[in-house]
Amino acid sequence: MATETAEGWDDHLRGLTVTTFASLLGIAAGMGASALASGPNDRLGIYLLGAAVLVQLPVYTAIGINVDDFGVKEYLYIAFITFSLWFVSWGVLLTAGTSL
Repeated sequence: MATETAEGWDDHLRGLTVTTFASLLGIAAGMGASALASGPNDRLGIYLLGAAVLVQLPVYTAIGINVDDFGVKEYLYIAFITFSLWFVSWGVLLTAGTSL
C-alpha cells in the first residue's frame, strides 16, 4: 500500500488516523450520553467516555498501528481529544435541549 512504509504506518498517516478516530469516538460518546443519560448528573455519560477511550487501543492494534510505541504523551493525547469532543458535543446537546 502506498501509505505504508516497510516499518509500518507513516508517522503523518498514523497521527491523522489516531486524531480522527479519537475525535469521532468523542463525538459518538457525547451523542450516546445525550441519548442514554437522564441528564448532566447521570454517571452513564462518564462511563461512555471511559469506554470510548479504552476501546481505541485494541482498534488501533487491529488496524495495524503499533501501540507498543505509544508513550504517556500519546495516551494523554488520545484521552484529551476524546474528552474534549465528548464534553463539547454533549454540552451542546444538553444546552439545546435536544433528545436523540
